[in-house]
Amino acid sequence: MRVLVTGGAGYIGSVVTEELVRDGHEVVVYDSLYKGHRGAVVAGAEFVEADLMDGERLRRAFREQRTEAVIHMAADSLVGESVTNPSKYYRNNVIAGLALLDAMHDCEVRRLVFSSTAATYGEPEKQPIEESDPTNPTNTYGQTKLAFEHALPWYERAHGIRHASLRYFNAAGATRHCGEMHDPETHLIPIILQAAAGKRDAVEIYGEDYPTRDGTCVRDYIHVVDLARAHILALSILDTHSAVYNLGCGGDGYTVKEVIDATRAVTGREIKVKVGARRPGDPAFLVASSARIKHDLNWSPQFQDLNLIIESAWHWMQSHPDGYAG
Repeated sequence: MRVLVTGGAGYIGSVVTEELVRDGHEVVVYDSLYKGHRGAVVAGAEFVEADLMDGERLRRAFREQRTEAVIHMAADSLVGESVTNPSKYYRNNVIAGLALLDAMHDCEVRRLVFSSTAATYGEPEKQPIEESDPTNPTNTYGQTKLAFEHALPWYERAHGIRHASLRYFNAAGATRHCGEMHDPETHLIPIILQAAAGKRDAVEIYGEDYPTRDGTCVRDYIHVVDLARAHILALSILDTHSAVYNLGCGGDGYTVKEVIDATRAVTGREIKVKVGARRPGDPAFLVASSARIKHDLNWSPQFQDLNLIIESAWHWMQSHPDGYAG
């Protein structure tokens, strides 16, 4: 299939591209490099450096490549920033997303896999979270992702664009070529690994008085390759219907302290910890039920051992000490 990946020079987008190329798909990475990295663009994929709001360039990319499907990864995703700068998030996550849908309609591209988020659920009423549970985001990031999700059924009704929205929980891990490098870094596992590598003094735990097994928040971690495989499987349903799927490993999840202990075991390094106050809006538990995608698409995570997920990220960090700049 001929697939265009928006945000394909980013962390998850680069791994999605890597897996698509591995499977023999023809891939165009469409990325402004606002956050992505040129070095993350996978060999075998064509690269277009452009913004989604550049409608002429986007339509030309669709027509030149005779695009058959889009995997839409491009977005702003910092929760704290989204609260203080909501206009940026509505502009980049909603308005740019609608521009993409309009270009797809004009160029008769009728398949879309959308990178959504567990932040659409907000404070969950129960665990594990199912796709039918209420969506009530507590930040602008989650709200803008949900707003784009809400637009999709209307575009399907009006223009026949079928869609699969994949609500991620905590993506982690790396491949040999593609790993996680954000500025600023806000994700727990790379922050802990930076402390292990001596790039930061300590890891801050935000609250240790939650009603969990050790007082710290519980989260569901999923290897980025397992995420990527789910995107490719989701493409297969779009000839017949649309869907929404959670993506996580489920089970009991892992507490922040358990992730730190696992990282100590993997790296053999001491990791200093300091305890701070809770962050507003941090739920005690966020664990996915992925039963729907397992049933519908026969998907299952292959990297369910947290140590393996951390080990892959650690190996990438050691082989890329300067990230994609090295």
